[in-house]
Amino acid sequence: MFNLHGIYAPIPTPFAEGKIAYDRMEENLRFWLESDLAGIVVMGSNGEFVLLTPQEKEELMRFVCVRAKGKKPVIAGTGAESTAETIRLNEKAAEAGADAVLVVTPNYYKGEMTDPVLARFYRDVADASPLPVILYNMPRNAGINISAKLAVELAKHPNIIGIKDSGGNIVQIADIIRSAPADFSVFAGSASFLYASLALGATGGTLALANIFPNECARLQALFEAGKMKEARDLQMNLIDSNNAVTVRWGIPGLKAAMEMIGLYGGAPRPPLLPTGEADREELRKILTRTGFFPQPKV
Repeated sequence: MFNLHGIYAPIPTPFAEGKIAYDRMEENLRFWLESDLAGIVVMGSNGEFVLLTPQEKEELMRFVCVRAKGKKPVIAGTGAESTAETIRLNEKAAEAGADAVLVVTPNYYKGEMTDPVLARFYRDVADASPLPVILYNMPRNAGINISAKLAVELAKHPNIIGIKDSGGNIVQIADIIRSAPADFSVFAGSASFLYASLALGATGGTLALANIFPNECARLQALFEAGKMKEARDLQMNLIDSNNAVTVRWGIPGLKAAMEMIGLYGGAPRPPLLPTGEADREELRKILTRTGFFPQPKV
């Protein structure tokens, strides 16, 4: 079974003239694959997966998996509104060579997404999936929370191996870790609460900030696991402002702007998202610079 451990970067999808810029993706991948990251996530929230066509999703998974093969594992985001489409994408992810799939909650019919409905959705998906399934709790974007009770119930399924929890509710994360089977992995979904999650028993994280500070995010977990708690805590405190800048404050446009500042290709997000303005970019640069890790060497 796939071992869900370490720091993963949910990589952004680069666009140029409205299309996926695969040449730029190849350049960016070199940076992440040569870093201390444990692996990468393609088509996570930062990958703008909801703005991709089905064909683009299949092509992107294949492209990333081919280039990561033998270097780092790849988790593919395959969540869709329908059970059938999610199952289809899981099969395509397996064909592409992914190691596991990350499945966000269906969310358009929010009022109908009760625990029994979500339980049925995830069980049906996991039953049919050729790859291990990771639950994806993203209440900020989806407007739906996978409760600790539901996560623990689903953790009993042999093909559901973990959860990425981006909700930031540390009590909920603690409840899941305490009550789920020992082999069920819990990943922090943000660098802002990575240390706290590790202290409770999380096995790693999938972090937007890991796209620009991959080695520093990985070092936080390494310090923690080496028992160097003060150093890990100090590093956590240093990363909070930068993480907030590329998540809650400026989101995907801010993350892509930050990538350009370290020599990667960010480019514009896909409409209707808009690029970050110049004033915000300058403020973002100041926040990143305060960490002492910026700028990093160009690829």
